[in-house]
Amino acid sequence: MSETTEDAPPESLPQIDFGMFVMSLASSVLVYLGEIEHPDTQKPDPNVPLAKQTIDILGMLREKTRGNLTQEEAQMLDNLLYDLRMKYVDAKKR
Repeated sequence: MSETTEDAPPESLPQIDFGMFVMSLASSVLVYLGEIEHPDTQKPDPNVPLAKQTIDILGMLREKTRGNLTQEEAQMLDNLLYDLRMKYVDAKKR
């Protein structure tokens, strides 16, 4: 009997934590700003409104988690938000 996809052992994926989740959203913003290549096309594919929406989601996440994050998590999120917002402003000028 052959092994089906459902029976196959799961691939080894990194453990998801708050930092990894936030970094995945930040990576999406960089794709939407055209800072890194789109994973499907291997070409820059800017979508500035979608970048803004994802930055706003990160900002909302920051507000909703205030007081519940470790100091390191809060600092990472604050720094990411600052950097992404600056990149967004630059993208809007282009």
